[in-house]
Amino acid sequence: MILKKSKRAILLLTLVLTPIEFVAQNAPAKQALIIDADTANEVDDLFALVRAIGAPEFDLLGITSAQFHTSPLASDSTVAESQHINEEIVRLLGRKDIPLPLGSNGPLTKTDQPEPSEAASFIIEKAHQMQEGKKLQLVILGSCTNVASAILLDPTIVPKIQVHYLGFWHDPDTNTYNKEEFNSGNDVIAVNVLLDYPTLDLSVMTATTSQHLVFTKQTVDQRLKGKGGIADYLVNRWETYQRWWTKEDPLKKKWVMWDVAIIQALAHPEWTTTKEFLTPSENTQRHIKIHTAIAVEKMEADFWRHLDTLLN
Repeated sequence: MILKKSKRAILLLTLVLTPIEFVAQNAPAKQALIIDADTANEVDDLFALVRAIGAPEFDLLGITSAQFHTSPLASDSTVAESQHINEEIVRLLGRKDIPLPLGSNGPLTKTDQPEPSEAASFIIEKAHQMQEGKKLQLVILGSCTNVASAILLDPTIVPKIQVHYLGFWHDPDTNTYNKEEFNSGNDVIAVNVLLDYPTLDLSVMTATTSQHLVFTKQTVDQRLKGKGGIADYLVNRWETYQRWWTKEDPLKKKWVMWDVAIIQALAHPEWTTTKEFLTPSENTQRHIKIHTAIAVEKMEADFWRHLDTLLN
């Protein structure tokens, strides 16, 4: 009788514990991620970083700062400007544990000559720390200088990384590329280094696709204004950044969230349509992945859900 009770207890215990174990074993692994951002260039970079920090989909290993020297508002050290905002964001979110390596302040000058920086060294270090069969996710929100430099400094990291780039315009019907886009223009040589590298796993969120993710100032104000901390910091950035302001729209009622789109595509690949295309004719001919469509409503709704978790 005692034996029967013991067996029954064991069976009940197994039934109770098994679902918990099953969930734990089948929970999706967090993606090891580094974001390379020209954060001081515009507004959407800040929103993208806030979406990634503390997100359940990512193990955010670091945020590296990138230059944007072609901006009409460029200072002598655009990378320092990006670095400063990165520091403010992690401070406001109470996440000073996130490393913020400084990137290069200038673009590549030759295809075989890297621009060494703390950021490039950090990318190399973290790539080599990846477990066998796992890849480090590198998201580039601005110029490709730091990631291209890391590859040039140590090509052995290429099998250990997946690069996700936000840049250039692309017509999927004709497979034609236009590199006269802001991110690409800040380091065309670096862009070509990535495109030309035959074994690099490269995905691109083009300006053509990401331009459809648009936030309104009205929504931003309703969700964030007056809540203090990172919320008011984002609102203030929107209201004080003047690059695209006009007399007709002094408070810019809408903003394209280019950078948020690529973060959301990595977090939720089911919300994008991705196809393979040949690289531009002037580059090494190989296939890369390009996002051709995104679920904008789902991406925006998910962004605000994540912000609510940070603010509450």
